[in-house]
Amino acid sequence: MTYSLWLLVHLLGVIVWVGGMFFAHMALRPSAAELLQPPLRLPLLAATLGRFFTWVSVSILLILVSGVAIMVLFAGNGGRIGPHIHAMSALGVLMMAIFGHIRFAAYRRLRAAVAAHDWPAGGAAMNQIRQLVLLNLVLGFITTVIVFVGRGWT
Repeated sequence: MTYSLWLLVHLLGVIVWVGGMFFAHMALRPSAAELLQPPLRLPLLAATLGRFFTWVSVSILLILVSGVAIMVLFAGNGGRIGPHIHAMSALGVLMMAIFGHIRFAAYRRLRAAVAAHDWPAGGAAMNQIRQLVLLNLVLGFITTVIVFVGRGWT
């Protein structure tokens, strides 16, 4: 594949992940909290997050593969990988680690609480997910700014 196609794959993965976090954090969760009581809200959010996390997992795989391919193609053509790319890579790996904690720890607690109809525990798990998604959303925005502003640094 060409550099442009790898870049397109990379950007589509980022759009799905960061755009999905923005939607979930800024639109879905507040609306669900406003309109639904925990016995309805938490199962809805757990089901929605389960579907979203599948897409995020695919997106992360695409982001990793395309990111490595882009760097190999760029460096192989005599290009210098600038500090903004290293910063993007480091922040991306941090975001992936945070997602891993959300998916395999906090979300597992949310699903268990929903299955047990333990709404206080479900609310606590959902609150942790909300905070970590916000952190990842902020990191995603910072990463985007670094990449585009950093293009002038090389």
